[in-house]
Order: sequence, then structure tokens, then C-alpha cells
Amino acid sequence: MESSQSVLSPRVDNGRPTSEAEVDSTSTTNLAPGSVVEVRDEEWLVTGVQTVYERANHQEVIPTKPVQRIEVQGLSELVRDTSAIFYDSIDTVTPIDPRQAPLINDPSSGYRDAKLWLEATLMKTATAVEDTRLTVADGMLIDPKEYQRTPVRKILDPQNLRPRILLADAVGLGKTIEIGLILAELIKRGRADRILVVTPKHVLEQMQHEMWTKFAIPFVRLDSQGIQRIRQKLPATRNPFTYFKRVIISIDTLKSDRYLAHLRNHSWDAVVIDESHNVTNTSSLNHRLADTLSKHTDALILASATPHNGKKESFAELIRLLEPTAVKPNGDLDEDAVKKLIVRRHRYSEDVKKEVGADWAERKDPQARIAHASNEENAVAEELDQIWLHPTGTSPYSGKTGLFAWTLAKAFLSSPEALIETIDNRLRTLNSHEATDATEREAAALHRLRSYAQDSLKAVEKNRTTKSQQTGKYGALLTYLSQIGVGPKNDTRVVVFAERVATLHALQTNIKKDLKLKDNQVAVLHGGLSDIEQQEVVESFKKKSSPIRVLVTGDVASEGVNLHSQCHELVHFDIPWSLIRIEQRNGRIDRYGQTERPQITTLVLQPDSERFSGDIRVLKKLIEKENEAHTALGDAAALMGKYTAEAEEDAIKTALAKGQDLDEVVADVDTATQGDDVLDFFLNGLSDEAQEAEDGNSDENLDANSSSESSSATGLALYDSPVDFLRDGLSMVYRNHPEQHPAADGSGGVSWQYHSRESIAELEPPRDMWSRLESLPQSYLKERRVKSNFKLAVTKATGQTLVNAARNSTDPKNDSLWPEAHYLGPLHPVLGWVADRALSRVPKRGGIYIVRADVLAPTVVVHAGLTNLRGQMVSSVFRTVTFPNGDPEFGLTGEFENAEALLADLGLRTKLPNPGPIDSAQHQSLIPAAIDAVADSVEEVIDSGKRRIEGRVSEWFDRNARWKQGALDSTQVSSLKKRIRTVDEEDELIKSMQPNRSLLRPLLVAVPTDTPIATAAQDNNDSAEEK
Repeated sequence: MESSQSVLSPRVDNGRPTSEAEVDSTSTTNLAPGSVVEVRDEEWLVTGVQTVYERANHQEVIPTKPVQRIEVQGLSELVRDTSAIFYDSIDTVTPIDPRQAPLINDPSSGYRDAKLWLEATLMKTATAVEDTRLTVADGMLIDPKEYQRTPVRKILDPQNLRPRILLADAVGLGKTIEIGLILAELIKRGRADRILVVTPKHVLEQMQHEMWTKFAIPFVRLDSQGIQRIRQKLPATRNPFTYFKRVIISIDTLKSDRYLAHLRNHSWDAVVIDESHNVTNTSSLNHRLADTLSKHTDALILASATPHNGKKESFAELIRLLEPTAVKPNGDLDEDAVKKLIVRRHRYSEDVKKEVGADWAERKDPQARIAHASNEENAVAEELDQIWLHPTGTSPYSGKTGLFAWTLAKAFLSSPEALIETIDNRLRTLNSHEATDATEREAAALHRLRSYAQDSLKAVEKNRTTKSQQTGKYGALLTYLSQIGVGPKNDTRVVVFAERVATLHALQTNIKKDLKLKDNQVAVLHGGLSDIEQQEVVESFKKKSSPIRVLVTGDVASEGVNLHSQCHELVHFDIPWSLIRIEQRNGRIDRYGQTERPQITTLVLQPDSERFSGDIRVLKKLIEKENEAHTALGDAAALMGKYTAEAEEDAIKTALAKGQDLDEVVADVDTATQGDDVLDFFLNGLSDEAQEAEDGNSDENLDANSSSESSSATGLALYDSPVDFLRDGLSMVYRNHPEQHPAADGSGGVSWQYHSRESIAELEPPRDMWSRLESLPQSYLKERRVKSNFKLAVTKATGQTLVNAARNSTDPKNDSLWPEAHYLGPLHPVLGWVADRALSRVPKRGGIYIVRADVLAPTVVVHAGLTNLRGQMVSSVFRTVTFPNGDPEFGLTGEFENAEALLADLGLRTKLPNPGPIDSAQHQSLIPAAIDAVADSVEEVIDSGKRRIEGRVSEWFDRNARWKQGALDSTQVSSLKKRIRTVDEEDELIKSMQPNRSLLRPLLVAVPTDTPIATAAQDNNDSAEEK
């Protein structure tokens, strides 16, 4: 047996998947998810079954025989809350025959216990792979837009071999929401138990916060502090990823050799790589990490607003991570395959703009504020112009490249401090080599330029000392900040972007002094800060109670960070020489969820030097071009066709050096939309076909009508709301007194309180819930003291109000970003705990309840499912069998779209009177008869499902075969060996998709409401059997 903390995902870690024939010839244990088994004298619920090859030992090359790897969750008292894995070659696994399921009378009022057990059973039953409905999306703490549902449907399409996707939406559309929706639906399908999220370090806490508050998906954050906690708990040799099921970690941490070996020995159900454009360089550690993860996960979600760098080879590498055969052996993209893997929209895409409305306020017209250069700045500009940029003779630069002068100019346009830093770095380089006439000439020119820059610094200090108004670009910044209301006693906030760290620190120091701000009112953010420091700054800026009024930040914050919740003013102190960088910066406040119209302001220095001033006007055009592209295309990257900020900067620098007009290197909007590059086709054309792609699967769905958009908003079949399920569950567990205080011996209740007017519930978590709470965000547990008082918001309105209240609180003593009460959504861990307790309370092993309901004759509810070799529920149906005369020889089968519709038809969603026990012995014979009837009625449906799945498997095999034949025909076959091996491994995955087992299990027996109460003798017999 393996414990739940050392479980590997159902891939091929313990052997390779086998064919159905192989299984039938050697394995006799007939199980599927939902079965109940007895192992080691305890009762377990099967949550997953996979056929694997067993090896004699880890060194054995050839596997010996196929066995079943059975994932289970404890039902009986001793193993309740325990997850485990058994192998039928080691343990005796005895399925409890569903045909012999004993009937159980429910003594509770309104058949509460029966409803709880049935709801819990359905909660633990994975939604079928072929069911493409969004089952829990409407129950999350979001208002999902239709365009945000599109990628969810796309990734759930059963035509896909694996759930994999590239979310390439432009900046600001809410890719995090799309990620959360996808993960939630995969969890509901039993395909995302173990999840790894990889992000830049400065957004770790942001991602963790979004996943927990909006989707109730908890992640353990392994930042530097989290890693330290693990080292204190685990032996150095222990794989940390086996200890936590859901982890969020930075790419910089994870890519190190220290963790690579652990990752190669562990598999995930789902992996998310945010800002995935950072993994395209095949020689980088980032790519090595992404490649390793792609081979050790089923689902893979890549997210990037700039998914390629303009090079087909780099984009192909990204696509190969998702699907190796989507890139042909010769490196060309398979257009049809790639379309299935990518979602790409922007702010003005048809399917987006009609929905965002007030949830994304239109940006104001960007403003470029001219900053007339001070005398000292004019002196620097003149020196740069005449000596370095446009000399009458030769430039003093003694190096090999002719662009260093523009490096100096770029530094000057950031700040005098940045220019001095650049000069000092160059002087150190010169001093490290033997002096020559050329280097001495350059050094002298650099010292002279440095003295002019130093004069600019002195001028700032002099103006402050003499209480004169600051001049130049810094003076223009102060003037603007004062105009918009930034001050020590005002609430106005602003983000000021600058490229150089020296500039950031200079601005932080000077702004504090000149605007009379306190130390904690001006914050700085850059890549040199630790992950904890970066997260603290970002999270603080989101709070209304935060003292920060000016956030001075480098471009580390231009990717992924949400800064719009309390701010709608952004200033470019220096102009990025890249459209992509401008767009990324602007997207920090101009994004989905911004309710105030954002204002983007750029400070443009205007020196007296005519030629240098002309160069700056070229840069000013970049701001205008970005706004045009934002409005017309929703994406500025297409204008230059470079697709990385670095490549764009190099192109701009070269153009300035050559005196080119900006239009020669930056296309206008009309020209950009006429490109015929295949990458542009995918990235700019996918939006128009997004909905078309969602027409998707034409297969008949066994589980539900595929036209149904979603199931109930609560994700529940019998209860109107999760709090009703929770309240009934606690009443059952604590014998109708959950409001009592817990006792030291484990008796009592959980201090349950339900404040209906406030829509808040609270409880004191019992000890057996604590282990589940350990996976919750540690800062949330600590700041909200969850282990002593767990508060739950039971409506969306209250949940969102409390999230907003946490963000907008002005009380410095209560400045946690975590809401006071956490929203009780359909995936909440508390509901899982209650469901497990309900399942473990069944008094008879493998038993089902008998209840009175809205039926005319005794009716048995049966679930039929079809699983594949990976143990995934691929199709399922719910049926009723009604016996008009109570005779097991004659039953009528009823068909329903899904469990919700079936149970509603029986009237089980309403309150049913329970006058007393039912003679269960009289109806016991109906169960095997119902199983047989459903087996006959669904045989053709199951066979049809098998044929569909086998057809898809055949298509996948054919696709791989075509790819491998193309590789063999290639003249570069030797260089393709690694990729051929990857495709061979995919063949093994395809084998495991073969339909393998069918499951039939009864769920309930319903009898008419006028069924008489059992006699005392009948009731005593039933009670004796239970004992």
C-alpha cells in the first residue's frame, strides 16, 4: 500500500498501460471508480483504477505481468480520511458485489442521511470525459464571461488526446480566471488531483490568492519561506512534491538542478506554466524545466500574452510541449492541430468587447507631457549629440560595436543616475585593460559626460535647498503627480515605470522629499528584491489600507502583476524602446476588472539640441503607435514583427543610429493586418474561429446532452446550496447538535453558527479536519485564525463583498487581503470533508438507502459507467428501473440526461416526509433485477461509446504513424531521434485510452409515498442485520 502522500499519477511510473485483452487474460479484479471494496478488513471507495505492468524490482527492464493499481479513499471508521493505493498483486481486493447491496432504512427526518449519502456519492463520482458541460463554473466566485468559458470547452473536447492548451490572450483579458475555470473542471472530472503551478516569483502570492478566493483551490506556496518550512519538516532526501498535492512555485526556483531529479521522479495530473514565452529558448534552464514537466503531466496549460518571439522554431518548441505531433518532422506547423491547441483574443475581439462592458473601463486617450529640459539636461544632451551620437569626426567609443552611444543616450533618457551608472561600468571595463590612445580618449570623453550628469544631480539638490521648483523631466513628473492629487493625506495612487534600478531608487528618494511623503508611502519594486519582498510590495499596493501612494517599479512588474484594484494612473518616466514593453506596462492597470478609466501618461524630454530632440520625437511615436495597435488590433507586437521586447529595442536602436524614420521599422495598423506569416495567422486569426472551434465534438454524449451549457450553479444534485449540504452533514455527524462546543474527548459539536441575515456560517474545525487545512494558504490560516474559527460566506454576493472589503479596508489592524469569510463554492475542502463523513456513516457495508419518493411503484436508481485503462470515467449514464407490480421479473427502464434531472424527477430535491421504516426485505430482490435490466438497456449505449472511443484512439494512432513515417523519410532522421522517442511514448499513452471496464452500481431504491410503515418485527429484523 502507498500512502496518499507518496502517490504517483496514473501514467507509466509503475509500468506501462496494457490492452484490454491483456488485462482480461491476467487480472480478475473487476473494478471502476465508484466501486466499494474491502481491503485489509476495511471498506474503501475506489477513486481510480489503472492497469500497469508490475516489475520485480526497479532494475528490471522487462515487466512481468499486468496488475491493477487501485486508488481508494477510506470509508470505514478506522481509515476515514485516509487515501491509499493498493495493487491487487499484493493485497486481496474484494469488490462488494453491487447486486447484493443491502438496503438501509433512514430514520432521519426528511431522509436527510440518505440525501447526504447520495449527494456525497455523486460528489465523489468523476464527471465523464465525454461530458463537455461546465459543471462547476457558475458556482465560483466570479461572473465568468462567455469568452472565458471558450478555452475551458476547448480543452475538455474529448477529441483531444490530453487536456492541453496555450492561453495566448492579449494582456489584461483574465487568463488567471481561465486557468482557474479549467482546473476546476478538471478536478470535477478526477483529472487534477495533483497540480503544479509555475509562475514568476513576484506573482506567486497573487496566483495563490486568486485560486483560493475565487475557486476554492488551495495551493501550498513554495517561495523561499515555504521551502524553508519544508526543509524543517522533511528529510533532505525526501521528494517535496510527494508531500503536497497542489503546489505553486517560481520558475527561477524550480529550474535548478536541485529540483530537477525530484521532478523526473514525480508526475502531475495538471501543470500550469504562466508567462510561458520564457521557456522557448531550447538551450535555457527554463526550457529544460518545461520539457521535463510536459513529459510528467497529463494536462498542461501554458499562458502567455506574447507566446512567441517571431521565430518559427521557438514557437514550434512551445507547441511541441503541448503536442509533439502538432509540429511536423520538418519543423512546419500542422495548422489544424495547432488551432485546437491555442486560444487567442484581445480587448476588441468581437467575443470579448460585447461582454466586458463596465468590467473593463475604456482607457482615456494617452497623454504625452512635454518636459522641457533643464539647463543641466541640455548640457548633457548637447554633449551626447555632438560628441557621441552625431559627431563631426569619429566617436570617442573604442569598442567594436557602434551602438554604445545609444546605450548612453538611453541611460540619460532614464535619469542622470542611470547615465552615471552606465559611464562608471564602462570606465571599469576600460580600466581593466591595458591603456591605449583610443581608450584614454574614450575615458576622457566619459569623464566629461559624467561631470555634466553630475551637475544634473546637484541641480535637483540645489532646487530643494533653495525651495525652487524642480525643472526638467523630474520637475515635470512632480508637477503631474501634484496635479492628479498625489500627496501625504490624499488617496490618489500612481504607478511610475522606469527601466533602470538606479532611476527607481533616485525617484523613490526624491519623490519622498519633494512631495513630503513618508517612507512607507513610496515603494520601489525591481528584480533585485527577494521573492518575499516583491510579493509584499505587490500585495500591499492592492489594499486600500496600504500607505503606498507612489509605486516606482521596473519592468519586473510589467508581466503578470495586477495593479488595477486601487489605481488607474500610470506614468512612463522613461519611454521603453519597445511596443511590447509599453503594452505590458499599460496592462498592469488597463485590464479586465478595472472599473475606472485608466490614464496612461508619458513624460517626453525636449532638449534644445535639434538632432537629439528629433530622436526623442521618434520615440514619442512609439507611444502613439501602441495606442493605435491597442485600439485596432488589441496587440502591439504585430506592428514590428519582432515579438520580444529585446528584439524591438535592438531594432529601434539601430534605426536611430541610421537616422531612419520610425515608419520604416514599425508598420502601421493596416499593413500589420496584411501579413501572411503562419505565426501571425494563428495568433491574429484565432479569435474569429474561436467559437467555431467550440462546435467541437459531434459525438453523442452518454452522460449529458452536449448542447447543455452547464449544470447547476451549485455543482450539487440534491441541495439548493452548499451550505444546506454542510448544515445537514454536520447535523448527521454530530447527532443533531453541531452547535455544541467541542469536547476534549472528541465529542460535542463544532460550535456551528449560521447567520442567515449576513449569509455567513462559522464553525470550529474538528481535529480530523486539520489535516485538510494544512494544504490551505499558510498566510490565510494565520491571518484569519482558521483553525479556531472557520468563517464561510454562503452566497456569491457576500463572498464578493468580503473580498472587496478586505482589499478596501482602511483599518491598519485588519489589513489582510484574505476575506474574513471564505466563499463556500462547490469545490470547497469543507464540503469534501463532510462528504467523506457522510459516506463513512453508512451502517451496512456497500449498502444503499431505501426512501419514499414521488414514484408510483418501487424504483431503483442505477449508475452505469465506462472507464479506460487509465481509470478515467469516459462515459456514464443514470437510469431508473421501475417495477410496476413490485415483481423483479418485470421492470421498466427510464432514461435521463444526468443525475440532477433524474433525482429531480423523483422529487428528492423537495422536502419529503419520513413517517417511519420501510420493509427493506420486501424490496431487496429488486436490486439484482435492476442491475440486469440496466445492463441490457445500456449495452448498446456502452458499445456505442466504446466504438467512439476506439475510433478516436485509431485516429490518434494514425496521426502518430504519419508523423513517424515523415520522420523516417526525413534526411535529418538522426537529429529527430529524441522526438521520435517522445512520439513512441505517446503511443503508450494512446493505448491507455482504450475502453476497459464498465461499472454498474445501484444508488437508491425509491418507493411510493403511501408505502406502509414496516411492522415492528420487520423493523427489528432490519435493525438486527445492521448490527
